[in-house]
Amino acid sequence: MAIESFGASGAAKRLRLGMVGGGQGAFIGAVHRMAARLDDKFMLVAGALSADAERARASGAELGLDPERTYDSWTDMLEKEAARKDGIDVVSIVTPNHLHYDIAKAFLQKGIHVICDKPMTVTLEESLDLVRTADASGAVFVLTQNNTGYPLVRQARKMVADGTLGDLQVIRTSYVQDWLTTALDAEGQKQAAWRTDPAQAGAGGSIGDIGVHAFNLAAFISGLELEEVCADMRSYVPGRQLDDNANVLLRYKGGATGTLWTSQVAPGNYNRLSIGIYGTKGGLEWVGEDNDNLYYTPFGEPTRCITRGGPGAMDVANAATRMPPRHPEGYIEGFGNVYSNAAEVIWATKEARDPDPMATDVPTVRDGAKGLAFIEACVRSAKDGANWQKVAAVD
Repeated sequence: MAIESFGASGAAKRLRLGMVGGGQGAFIGAVHRMAARLDDKFMLVAGALSADAERARASGAELGLDPERTYDSWTDMLEKEAARKDGIDVVSIVTPNHLHYDIAKAFLQKGIHVICDKPMTVTLEESLDLVRTADASGAVFVLTQNNTGYPLVRQARKMVADGTLGDLQVIRTSYVQDWLTTALDAEGQKQAAWRTDPAQAGAGGSIGDIGVHAFNLAAFISGLELEEVCADMRSYVPGRQLDDNANVLLRYKGGATGTLWTSQVAPGNYNRLSIGIYGTKGGLEWVGEDNDNLYYTPFGEPTRCITRGGPGAMDVANAATRMPPRHPEGYIEGFGNVYSNAAEVIWATKEARDPDPMATDVPTVRDGAKGLAFIEACVRSAKDGANWQKVAAVD
């Protein structure tokens, strides 16, 4: 329940939030809005919710936004909100991938904090430029790698950092779905169409849409830096331009190795994100569809199930927990933790103080750039016949 300690509560402490994208028919925009409202740290006051002006206005009306703050374009919103005394403090970017870079850079340059969906950009070059822009602006940039918000993911990270597993040796991670098993993209389904279009999604299909989540989860928990990848990327649906399945071998600095499987054509898998991390002293396993449980096996001993909020749950997990054990929490709550932590980091920046230490594990602009370095290395490897490729370092 300590999540409520992240900053002061009440209307006076709500951050004024604007949103770009996320209008009618958009899945992830509604998720972001629910996450932002969950702990009452944000108030949605403005939006450029669609590239279609009529849909943008209709979406704003559905959400109860002031018509004067429902904009036909993000550029109009930026100009007018930056000029208002009560203008937005932070913008949430929930557009298709190819739009992230220009929008994020422009808002950062105005000193407006940014919360951006993943992948951060469509190229590593753009991501590195956003790192420089964010550093120069002094504004906070938070990437919604939402799986880092699950309480027991944070516990796993702490257990690894504490040396509970010993020296890490093997990492196994996967993110598997089945919703693109048929040619939904060719049939005009909106969410499928842009995710399989290189002009909008970038060079990676499943590897960029969900594989980057599996990459980030492994990096977040292990604390290891990925050095090389060997990737076999396929498109199994005829005519599909981007990969819908990828098998990737991983080599980390320090000697650990791993595997990453991502697929959107695996029938029977709705949204299965999983990870196993194994060291010289023991192993940890976690599955997103069973996110209230973390399985810890000390070498040579029986497996132990650590339940969110139950015995064995650490402070870092309890700080991200709202309900008692076996009162299920899940996807929105994990997303909400990222938003609430972002609010605390933004308030700390505005008030020139240190943030609550329990709120600092939010993915940053550098995590976004590392995700693009991973995607680009996988694409290079696949094009080179699945040969090993270096992953660019991000300072």
